[in-house]
Amino acid sequence: MSSSAAHAASAPTSSANGTPARRDLIARLKPSLPAWLAVIGLFAVWEASVHLFGIREFILPAPSAIWSATIAIWPTVLDHTLATLTTVLLGFGASVAISLPLAMLIAASPAISAAIYPLLVVTQSIPKVALAPILIVALGANEFPRIIVTFLVAFFPLVVGTVAGLLATPPELIELGRACRAGKLQELVRIRLPFAVPFVFGGLKVAAALSVVGAVVAEFVGADAGLGYLIQTSMAFFRTPLAFSAVVILAIMGIVLFQTVSLLERVLFPWSSGAEHAATPAA
Repeated sequence: MSSSAAHAASAPTSSANGTPARRDLIARLKPSLPAWLAVIGLFAVWEASVHLFGIREFILPAPSAIWSATIAIWPTVLDHTLATLTTVLLGFGASVAISLPLAMLIAASPAISAAIYPLLVVTQSIPKVALAPILIVALGANEFPRIIVTFLVAFFPLVVGTVAGLLATPPELIELGRACRAGKLQELVRIRLPFAVPFVFGGLKVAAALSVVGAVVAEFVGADAGLGYLIQTSMAFFRTPLAFSAVVILAIMGIVLFQTVSLLERVLFPWSSGAEHAATPAA
């Protein structure tokens, strides 16, 4: 009897403990629910429209046809995806490693800013599609030119965003640091850089998405692997579902990289991302 009574007493407790957990899970999933419903609705309308209007597969394949084409040769698609992902990560990593120190130099010295900023604008004024063949001729048909193109596409918004954040530090904080005898380096690292964290992560999010664009641009010009190469070869033989599959994977890749940067911001700098305001007090 005592065992039955203990079990009966623990049941309401576990039920009570489970209800807040479910509520917390629902509260976390609720903000993303409209986005998921919109995506599902888009694919449903797409599938129905293709069948309803009898659109030929080589013009606009249905999502089911795209899925079937992907599954049929998924090891090949996976190899091309990994090749593009490698280029994206290397180019994005190079943009982060170079852009942040460069932005700090620009923010620290007006003379350096006047000398470097025009060169940065020039690099962005050159179409990367036109630059990629020159790099391939100069450096060879290997991974290095594709990484450089990816870097050139991604690094500019990161530099601009970081510089804007470093220079947007309130003058009161700068004066306070100088009153405490902070040197130029201390002012930059301890005052300006923490204030610029939201700007830095804003640039990182844009750079992460643009890295995917840069890698595909480079693969269109010269590559023997990658999703850009897969799109070109697929369309050459009118394998439109496979080309659409590569496009969808590229979109997913960009979204995952963007959300990864957002997650790092929430974990490392919750005060920057505003994550502390996401939770509402319980009634």
